[in-house]
Amino acid sequence: MPFYENVFIARQDVTTAQVEALTELFSGIVTAQGGNVTKKEYWGLKSLSYRVRKNRKGHYTLLNIDGPAAAVIEMERNMRIHEDVLRQLTVRVDELEEGPSAMMQSKGGRDRDDRDRGPRDRDRGPREDRGPREDRPRGGDREDRFRPVRAARSEAPAAEGESA
Repeated sequence: MPFYENVFIARQDVTTAQVEALTELFSGIVTAQGGNVTKKEYWGLKSLSYRVRKNRKGHYTLLNIDGPAAAVIEMERNMRIHEDVLRQLTVRVDELEEGPSAMMQSKGGRDRDDRDRGPRDRDRGPREDRGPREDRPRGGDREDRFRPVRAARSEAPAAEGESA
């Protein structure tokens, strides 16, 4: 039987228990059609890149499916009908991944507080490479920044008139 990976996004206002119930519902549809769901991963509540049906966040869930195409089509049909599912994507793959997916590995593998911040945490010393600040020109002191555009245009025709 072919292998499929399905990711669906549930609405932000449903609870985690309801998302688990949705996962069981969709995996039950696949098993009733003669397929097998080998892995179920709940990725958590994540921010969406843009609003989808007035939602800014969504519960992400991954399903690895080993089953016939008819089972996947029926599961997708039920996902489209269900009002708690915002989006879903099913992809046929050559083989299913064993172990945690890339999303779960990145979630548990690195912690923001444990990393080495490098020289940003320490005093870097004097800034002798650029010299004192009062010697450098300031951005607001440049006279050419605020040159009127109309004056430049009016000078050009006058210059042509004088040379003629």
